[in-house]
Parts: sequence; structure tokens; C-alpha cells
Amino acid sequence: MIEARHLRVLRAVAATGSFSAAGRELGCTQPAVSQQMKALETSVGTPLLVRSGREMRLTQAGEALVRHASGILAGLTAAEEEVAAIAGLRAGRVRLVSFPSGSSTLVPTALAALRAAHPGTRVSLEEAEPPKSVELLREGDCDLALAFRYAGAAAAEDWDDLVVRPLLMDRLVALVPERHHLARAESVAIGELAHEPWIAGCPRCRGQLVEVCEGAGFTPRIDFATDDYPAVVGLVGAGLGVAVLPQLAVESVRPRGVRTVRLEPAVRREIVALTLPDLAQVPAVAATLEQLARAAGRPQGHQSPATRA
Repeated sequence: MIEARHLRVLRAVAATGSFSAAGRELGCTQPAVSQQMKALETSVGTPLLVRSGREMRLTQAGEALVRHASGILAGLTAAEEEVAAIAGLRAGRVRLVSFPSGSSTLVPTALAALRAAHPGTRVSLEEAEPPKSVELLREGDCDLALAFRYAGAAAAEDWDDLVVRPLLMDRLVALVPERHHLARAESVAIGELAHEPWIAGCPRCRGQLVEVCEGAGFTPRIDFATDDYPAVVGLVGAGLGVAVLPQLAVESVRPRGVRTVRLEPAVRREIVALTLPDLAQVPAVAATLEQLARAAGRPQGHQSPATRA
């Protein structure tokens, strides 16, 4: 019989490449990791790891077991959480991953409401941009991911295996210094900013910016690039360039010395909450999903047709 603790150890060894590194990640000793790996190999009746010099590699059987481990562990977590909630032992635990502007706008409102309704539910929060956040979800390292994708982007995200809860459409706006000649305009075409120096945001937003600008017939001259939204606003406010940011990102900071101008034609990103089908049945995860939808103004939101819980 394969035990969940042995699968967690195997996955850690596969990810780190050694027993000692896996032990550090799991908070146990190298001999303990070695012992559990021997027990797992005994239970499956075949070697799972092969030593090659100082490195360790998976056998074909080991690769197959690691491939199934994330789904198995996610299923076990879902079963434990649902049974515990039904039995009244505890309200649940949710590991949430969010991109920064979502963490500072939607997440606080949602978690405050969740705590008021379910005081026993524990939620941990980490930050990661998609596609990293989606990868963490698929690997079983979080239960819920707040993510986004740009409407009409050339490289669209594939979320067919996930439960997708649409939250809102976040429109991009142009940021210009308050003394800029377009600062009082109601709207601006991105082509009107073709000769401006640019301040770009996160790598994914940077790629989207280049794609939109090239669609308008020019390549932006990016003088500064930073993942920090307040830094983007500060650089624009200092007159060092212009930028395009999602409205949600602008709401997460206090813009000083800048003006926001509606961008035409509209460029939007879809904000969603993602989870695995098994985890969507867990009461604590379902409650967190609902509060995120309420925070976004979409309490009656629907999962995408192909991935409804």
C-alpha cells in the first residue's frame, strides 16, 4: 500500500535531486528520507531512484509515480478537508496564491468577510504571477489561485483542467505625468504614445504591452522595467515616461503626480479564481471562492462550462 507521506517524500526528492535537500525542505533528517524511500520501494516492489555519481535520478517507475503524486495528494487533501468539515472537527484551511494587485485589492475584502462568517477557517497567502501561480496549483502547492489572462492575447492560458470562477474584467489605463499634454484627455489611443519613453511592469504585463504596441504599429522604447507598481507610478510621476497598467493595479497604490487616461481601443485582462475540481468541493475552498466573487462584485459568478465543480 502506498502511503501519502511516502509520496510527499518522493516528490521532494524528485524536485530537489537529493535526500539531504529533500530532508531540509520537509523538515526531517536525511536518514529519515532514505528510510521512507526504502519503504516506498518495498511497497511498490521496484526501484524508484538510481544514484548517478552525486546526483539522483528517477527510474521509469519513479517518474510514473511522481506524475500521479500531485493528483493523489490533492485528492487526499480534498477528502480530509471535506470529512473534517462534515464531522465538525474544524472549518478548514485554504492556501491562497495571488498576484500583487489582487492581494492588495480583492483579497483583503474577501478574507475579512470570510473570517467574519467562518472564524475557524485559516487562510495563508503567498504571491505569485501567473503562470507560476497556476503551476503551484497544479502541483498541489496551493488550493486556490487568483490569476489573470489578457483577452485576445496571442499565448492564451489553457485552464481546461481547472475550475474557473470569473471575477471581473480589468481594463488597462494609460498613466502619464500630470503636466503631460494628454493628461486632461478623456481617452488616448496607444499610438499617440508611440514616441514616449515607457515604464513597463511585470514580465507578463511587459509582454502584453509590447504586443499591443506592435499591433498599433510601433515598438515601445522601454527605459525602465519593474515588478513594483508603486515604482511604476513614481517613475511616471517624476516625468520619466508613460505606462499602461491594469485599473486594479492603479487602485492598489496612491497615484501622485500622475493622471490616468482611458485607453482606446480597450485592452482588458480577465481576473479569475482557479482551483482543482476535487478541491472545489472542499467547504473552506468553496467559501473562499464565494467571498472573492463578492469582493469583485460577482456573487452570482459562474465557473466556465467545461470545468464546473
